[in-house]
Amino acid sequence: MAGKASKTSVNIAKASAGNVGAGPVLLSGGNPQIAKGYGDAPVQAYIAAMPGWKSDVGRRLDALVTSTVPNVYKGVKWNSPLYGIEGDGWFLGVHCFAKYIKLAFFRGASLSPIPPGTSKTPQTRYVHIHEGDELDEAQLADWVKQASQLPGERM
Repeated sequence: MAGKASKTSVNIAKASAGNVGAGPVLLSGGNPQIAKGYGDAPVQAYIAAMPGWKSDVGRRLDALVTSTVPNVYKGVKWNSPLYGIEGDGWFLGVHCFAKYIKLAFFRGASLSPIPPGTSKTPQTRYVHIHEGDELDEAQLADWVKQASQLPGERM
């Protein structure tokens, strides 16, 4: 196997070669490839690279989290923005898929009401946002506030 690249790395390399200076590559499924980093800048780079309608929703979600939790700590890991409390771990992750945005509340089973999407991890719950969905910003803000007050996920 020495000298052989994986199919994924070859596809990323091909996509990157055609986009020199053009910004982040979209991975299969439409998720932006953003380098790991901490703070607002990598999160804003991810949001700017979200394809189509997702970028507008990403800006709305980021503003909602920032206004709900003024001391929120931000970062990007595994090509996903994360929100947390510095020193206490992450409470929310965002990830783009081809047809929706997935919000992952890492302690979601402890929220009230419990977010609708289930996970293989018992404590994690998801919210999927599809194009054209009405965002229940009051409910999302309530979940964000509750989640920010729980112990965060260490990653």
